[in-house]
This record gives sequence, C-alpha cells and structure tokens, in this order.
Amino acid sequence: MHKDLLRLARAERSVRTHLACCLAAAVVAGLLVLVQAELLAGVLSGRFAVAVLLPLALVVACRGLLGWAQGVLAGRAATALKSALRRLLLGRVEGLGPSYRSGELVTLAGRGLDALDPYLTGYLPSVAVAGVVPIAVVVRLFVADLATAVIVVLTLPLIPIFGALVGWTTKTVTERQWRALARLGGHFLDVVRGLPTLRAFGRARYQASVIREVAEAHRAATMRTLRVAFLSSLVLELVASLSLALVAVPVGLRLLSGSLDLRTALLVLLLAPEAYLPLRAMGTRFHAAMEGVAAADEAFAVINPPQEAGQETAPAGAATGTGKAPRARSAEKAGSAGRAAPAGGPPEIRLEDVTVRYPGREETALDRVSLVIRPGERVAIVGPSGAGKSTLLHLLLGFVTPSEGRVLADGTDLAGLDLDEWRRRLAFVPQRPHLFATSVADNIALGSAAGPDEIRAAAEAARVAEFAGALPQGYDTPLGERGANLSAGQRQRVALARAFCRPAAQVLLLDEPTARLDGRSEAAIVAATRRLAEGRTAIIVAHRPAMIDLADRVVRLDGGVLAPPVPVQGGEAR
Repeated sequence: MHKDLLRLARAERSVRTHLACCLAAAVVAGLLVLVQAELLAGVLSGRFAVAVLLPLALVVACRGLLGWAQGVLAGRAATALKSALRRLLLGRVEGLGPSYRSGELVTLAGRGLDALDPYLTGYLPSVAVAGVVPIAVVVRLFVADLATAVIVVLTLPLIPIFGALVGWTTKTVTERQWRALARLGGHFLDVVRGLPTLRAFGRARYQASVIREVAEAHRAATMRTLRVAFLSSLVLELVASLSLALVAVPVGLRLLSGSLDLRTALLVLLLAPEAYLPLRAMGTRFHAAMEGVAAADEAFAVINPPQEAGQETAPAGAATGTGKAPRARSAEKAGSAGRAAPAGGPPEIRLEDVTVRYPGREETALDRVSLVIRPGERVAIVGPSGAGKSTLLHLLLGFVTPSEGRVLADGTDLAGLDLDEWRRRLAFVPQRPHLFATSVADNIALGSAAGPDEIRAAAEAARVAEFAGALPQGYDTPLGERGANLSAGQRQRVALARAFCRPAAQVLLLDEPTARLDGRSEAAIVAATRRLAEGRTAIIVAHRPAMIDLADRVVRLDGGVLAPPVPVQGGEAR
C-alpha cells in the first residue's frame, strides 16, 4: 500500500472517517458470506426449514446495503483525499516557481490524480477484505472439514505469489504509460500556448507531427499496459480455478463414498471460492490502480523532495523545481533552516562556486560561478541565449537550489532563510509577465496590499496611466487571460507597476524587460526602470544597450561560465 497516501488519509479527518467506515463496511459484507453459506447449506441439505429463507434474504439484503454504503463512502473519501493532495501539490508549486514544468503539472493535478479513484474505491477495500475474510473462511473450514482446509491453506498463497510476479511487470509498464501521458499533456499545452509564435514562423505543421508521435507513444504504452493487465487476470483466474478443482474433486468423491455428509459438502463448496475471491479481486484491482499510484508517486516527489525527507523543519520553498537535485548541507545550515531574512537596507549578494544542474540534463546551467554584488549596485547580466542568465535570477528567487556551492544574502545562506520573508524584499519583473483575467488594478496590486492611491501612484511611475485612461473602465477594466487585450509593451509596464507597488523591496530583478518591444515602448520601460532602481540593488538581464546603460557594472555569462568583468562604456558592453 502507498505509505504517503495512507499518511495523508490519516492526517485528514474527513478522509480518515469516510475511509474507516468504507473499510468496515467492506469487511462486514465479506464476513456475512459465512452466515449466508451456513444458511444456504442448511436449507439445501434439509437441515433447516424453508422459513430460514427469510433470514437468508435479510443477509443478502444487508450485503447489498453494505456494498452500496461502501461505494458511497469510498467515493467521498477519494474526493476528499484528492482535494487535499491537490492543495498540497499546488501549494508546493507556488514556491517552485517557473522552473517546474507547467504542462506536466496540469496533467498531474488533473488526469493524474483522478486516476487514484480505482486505488481508493477499489484496491484499498479489497486489501481490507483480503486480510480478514480468507482467514475467517479457513478457520470455519478447519472446523467443518480438516482435509479441505489443508488444501485451501496450501493453494491459497499461490494467488498472491503469482499476483506479485505479474505486478512487478505491471508497475514498470504503468510507470512508462504515465510518463508518456505526462509528456503528451505537457507538450500539447506548451504547443497551444506557443501557437501564435509557431504560426508566425511556419512551425505549426511540424509540431502537429510531433504531437502525433507523442500520442502514438502513449497509445503504444497504454496497449502494453492493457496486455499485461489482461494476462494477469488470466493467470489469477487460472490459479484460482485449479485450486478450486483440487477442493471440489475430493469433496465430490468423498460425498459419493458416504464419508462426507451433504451439509458439510455444500458448506465447503460454498465457502472455498470465498477464500480465493478476495485475493483475486485484490490482484485485479491492483492493476487497475497502478496508473493512479504512479501519479501519486510523482505528486509526492514534488511535495516531499528527496533531499527534504526526514527534515521536518526544512523550508517549503527550498526545493528544486522537481525535487530531484541533490544538495549537501552542513549542520550549521540545517540548523538555521527557516530563519527570517536579515532586515536592513539593500543586502550584499554573494555567489560562491555555484553550480546548477537541472534534472535530466548532463550539462550544467551554471558552472562554479562566483560573484559579489554590493549593496545598492546595479549589475547587468549579459550573454547569449542559454548562457544561464535566467537561472541566476531563479537562484536568487529561491526557485532553484544549487547542486554545489551556495548563495548568500548579507552572509546568510538562502538555504537557511525563510524564503517567504526573503521574497518580500525582492521585486521581480520577468521577460514574459503573466497577467490574469481580472482588472488592471488587481493585476498591478498582485502580491501586495496596495490600496487604490498606491496602485495609481505605481501606475503613474510605470507609465501605465498613459494607456489605462483610454480603457473602457479605466483601472477597473478586466483583462483577458495573459493580458490578451494589451500589447507586449503595455504588459511589461503593468509588470513594472507591480514592482513599484512593493516599496519595501530592496532588490530588483529584471529578466530582459525590453525584449520584443519597439523603440517607443523600450524608452518608456527604460525610464521607468531607472526610477525603480533608485536606492535598490538591481540585477538586470539585458541585451539592449539602453538597458545595459543603466548598470554600474556588466557581468558576462557564456555557457554557464562567468567571463572576465566587462566595463560599461558609452552605453555598450565591450
């Protein structure tokens, strides 16, 4: 059974109550089989009067009622557990930032966790029944007929043994199927998001062929999983049928010879299948539940990254984007986990031999980078695409943790800080800011407690007021998702206004804010950025000379390696 899921079920009161009642109903319904078999064998053998048919009908009705209750309670437990798991997953991803693969997250939180239903509503109740009913049946068989009980005891372990042998293969192929589904969902979402760009560059047809290939890989993985599941059902049915034959043939021969009475023979023949049935059902439902188990493994890998296992005080935001990057910590750093960020003015930021490797990639995003940024200094980070510039910003935001080395703020390792407190000292303007389907004012105030006057002041400083006044409802005008009804320059100004709404921020992080903008929009962004950077430490990823001209110093990255210092001369990095 999945330990993390059961631990979460015990922690959630509603899940714990519904699941306990569900398992109790399943076990009681299974034990009523013994009563049903006793009554039916007595009636058929003539030992009991026909009037016993009424209690027999009541037992059958009780089993049906308990089965209905089990289904209802299991459904409620599954819904509550999935909701709790999604809350934990999405709460965790808030701290992981843009380094996590959003397309795979959508597939995991949606289709992936929905696949837990067979595990919670089918497999767990069958495990409870398989742990109680076969033992009760064997005990009753020992009382009724020792020879039959011995045969059942010897053949009963064959079902879990063969089920386990087939289950190992099923687990492997199901994990492959889940990876194929996650890749398909993630790639499709990314293609849909980038469809306008793909159309502009004539690559839409090529991506359609890629999606066909990925979908074909998922279809092939699904068919392999179904083949294994069907073969496993055949194996379990065959073993159970042969075991029953070993019970039924001797009973029939002994009944004909007169060494066994009719009532005992009927009781044995009615009870023997019930010893095997729970184990067969458990094996069948195990295969149906494996996709959900694979999704749960992936979800808990995000919620509880391996490097935080066993560290109850580890900060929630200190993990990497996928929770798989190793991180060696000294006892001093571990002891300082969760400490608040140092207060005061702009901090000194220091990178000491920092190396970053993303999971699944052999090459490093940053390779032994050492850098000191003085308080209040404005530094431009330049270099070709893929040089590691955005990774450096994500390090400072706590979205990525270094594989080696450390990042210090005023001498304190970020791994030992309360990241929520640290991020309150930061203002981040990404290259592609995300605007939500709400008003202009709400988008500007995102992440802050700014009031109407502060929002308008921030809009004036970022020159949002130049176009906000022309909107139908001014600052109350609702925007489309991702700011669909604004230009690229207007979206960038809204992102800058968000930064102006954070007056307590001491560090400004900008990731190519003027990329893809025309000259007029670029000039507006540069002017707003100059005002925003006053009195703050500013780290600006830039290509354009106008943005580089804002810096006191230029740092060049190339292939994840820090190049020699570059002076700022005449607005250009030389």
